[in-house]
Amino acid sequence: MFKQAATYNSITNLQEYTKTVTAYISKSITVCQSEAVAGGGLQTTEGPRAAYSSGDEEGLRTARANLSCGIREAKREYSRKIAHRFSSDTRSLWRGIQTIMDYKPSRQNCESSTSLLNELHDFFARFEAHKSTPAHKTPPPPVDQVLTLTRDSVKRSLDWINTQKAPGPDNIPGRGLWDCAAELTDVFTDIFNTSLSQGVVPMCFKATTIIPVPKKSSPSCLDDYRPVALTPILMKCFARLVLPPLLLGPLPVCISVQPVNR
Repeated sequence: MFKQAATYNSITNLQEYTKTVTAYISKSITVCQSEAVAGGGLQTTEGPRAAYSSGDEEGLRTARANLSCGIREAKREYSRKIAHRFSSDTRSLWRGIQTIMDYKPSRQNCESSTSLLNELHDFFARFEAHKSTPAHKTPPPPVDQVLTLTRDSVKRSLDWINTQKAPGPDNIPGRGLWDCAAELTDVFTDIFNTSLSQGVVPMCFKATTIIPVPKKSSPSCLDDYRPVALTPILMKCFARLVLPPLLLGPLPVCISVQPVNR
C-alpha cells in the first residue's frame, strides 16, 4: 500500500516510501504504548467498580479479594526483582539504593537561550563547513550486479537488534522493531533492495540527533562536550547487512605506476 502510493510512472519515490512507512510505525508504537499505560490502570479496578455499580455484593467481595491477591503478588514480584538487582553486581546494587532513596544528583545550570546550542552546532560541524566539493552520484558500470538482500537476512538483522539502545530521530525504539520483526521483514526487505537498486539512501535513514554529553561535571568550554550521535536503528540494520558483502566481495583495484627519475 505504501509503495503503491509512492510510485509514479512505474518509478518508486524511495524518500516518500520510506518516510511514510517509518512515520506510520512510529505513530503505531506511540498509540500502543499509550493504550497499554491506560489499560493497565483500568484492569485492576474494573472488577470492583463494575460489581459496585451493579449492586452485586458477592461479586464485590470476590473482586476485592482478587484485587488484594493481585496487589500482594505484584509486591512479591517487585521484592524478587529488587533482591535480584542487589545480588547481581555492585553497580546494580548502587542503582537500587539510589532508586529506593530517591537519590537525584544536583542539576546543572544551563543557559536559557539557544546561543549555547548554536555554538555547539558550529563547533561540532567545523570540519564539514570547509568542504566545498558537492556530493555526486557515480553511475555504476553496466556489468556490475546490484546487491540483493534476502528476507531471511533482513529478519536476522531485526532479531539481532539491541533493545537497550536509544532510538534515533525517527523515534522508533528497538523494542518495537524486535517484537514486530516478522511483520516488518517484508516491507523493509523491499525498502532496502529498492535503495540498493536506485543507489540512494533514504534521507530519514541519514538523519542524526547529536547529544552533547559533558566530559566533566562543570564544563567551561565547548571542547568539554562530547558529541554522541543517535542514528536510526533501521540504518544500523541496513549497514550491518550491506557491509559484509562489500568487505568479502571482489573489489577491482587499479594501480597506476609512475616512473621514478633517479
